[in-house]
Amino acid sequence: MLDAVFRGLFDTALTDTIAPGDFLLCVGVSLVLGLLLCAMTGWRSHTSRSLTITLALLPAVVCVVIMMVNGNVGTGVAVAGAFNLVRFRSAPGTAREISAIFVAMGAGLIAGMGYLSYATLFALILGAATMLYTAVSLRSRSRGPVCRTLHITVPEDLDYVGVFEPVLDQFAREYSLTQVKTTNMGSLFRLTYDVTIKDASLEKKFIDQLRLRNGNLEIALGHQDNAAATL
Repeated sequence: MLDAVFRGLFDTALTDTIAPGDFLLCVGVSLVLGLLLCAMTGWRSHTSRSLTITLALLPAVVCVVIMMVNGNVGTGVAVAGAFNLVRFRSAPGTAREISAIFVAMGAGLIAGMGYLSYATLFALILGAATMLYTAVSLRSRSRGPVCRTLHITVPEDLDYVGVFEPVLDQFAREYSLTQVKTTNMGSLFRLTYDVTIKDASLEKKFIDQLRLRNGNLEIALGHQDNAAATL
């Protein structure tokens, strides 16, 4: 009786149906894997709340989709089209976020095919690799040169060419002027540099030296803008 309740309206005698117990087992394992990937991806990194919820639920969603397709080519093509629509309706993310989403989709796909042990092993291996690469990245960032985006505001009557180069040569390993923009109704210029600072502990001294050359106007030093480098 229970199997009849969960049969599709268009199923035939030759159609293989999924037992409710197997369905619940696959979905439950997918939810656990989603929580596991959530924790491992967010380890020592800042993740948004929306990405966290997505990583937690995506394996279960993909698992159910794969189980429902169950070898039906037409349904698979329709599902692929639906995923493309979702992709174009979502905001672009960083390469790290996209890779995390692909890992969650892979875990859900394997679970949906019924290989629960392989899905768990896949999630553990990829999650551990993510944590390892995060630890290595944080260690190299704390010990090595630091990439920053530098914004310097200068008055309009200041010929900025060659003014800041001596300071940049002293404190930065590499630098390049990426943008010059007028602000405050054209009375100020805003210079944007991509700089690789030699020593992060000297950032304040670096800014103080720049303030002596731009008339003590606004200076901003932050994480390097990498929108062009993301997927």
